[in-house]
Amino acid sequence: MSDFDVDERSGALWVTLRRPPLNVLDIPTLRDLLRALKDLPTRHDLKVLVLRSGLPGTFSAGMEVRDHRRERVRQMLGAFHRLIVFLDQIPQATLAAVDGRCLGGGCELALFCDIVLATPRSSFALPEIDLGCFPPVAATWLPRVAGRAAHEMVLLGEPVSSEEALRRGLVNRVVDDLDLATAEWVDRLAAKSGSVLALARRAVRQGARGSFAKALARTERMYVEELTRTRDSEEGIKAFLEKRRPRWTDR
Repeated sequence: MSDFDVDERSGALWVTLRRPPLNVLDIPTLRDLLRALKDLPTRHDLKVLVLRSGLPGTFSAGMEVRDHRRERVRQMLGAFHRLIVFLDQIPQATLAAVDGRCLGGGCELALFCDIVLATPRSSFALPEIDLGCFPPVAATWLPRVAGRAAHEMVLLGEPVSSEEALRRGLVNRVVDDLDLATAEWVDRLAAKSGSVLALARRAVRQGARGSFAKALARTERMYVEELTRTRDSEEGIKAFLEKRRPRWTDR
């Protein structure tokens, strides 16, 4: 059984995550997602990519914590960052429909989209700091779109409500009926010229930055070559898996 459903309708590709209980993203799921999306660069009939959850109350709890261990982290980051760079470069507008908890890598995935819709009960958090690590995509992307709010989210790891996320410019709308609002946004985007929409998307993403792929590659190297060599990085992951508080040594 697949960890997600893929459906084409209304000029959009709809990807619905279904990996109970919390839509945790592991290495095989990330690779399967990329394979499922691989034809998008040539699918000029599709103007929008929608990412959403089929699990009530949770968009995604983020990456599989075990994949953060030293022996697997390079594979995990490689799989996730290939997906993120792919999403950065496709011609389709990307839309994340978020209901409920949106954490870690799931939060990075959602906030990386062009349009983010959330419900009043949604919350966003990057808790990697409490596992002795940091989120490379958010560290690279959020300062470009959210300014100093990025520092607070990455350095504290505390949840941000949907209303606060709206004030900080992290989401576009907070809506009561997520399905209806998502369908309306898809219709509005699909009504545009596909070629112009693709160019406009690229222009907006490139307007205030250099190459995202190169910046993310630098951040990934820092993660693999520096962060994972610290004692506290290993301790944070071990403490999480053992369900105890981490004992930091600051080394």
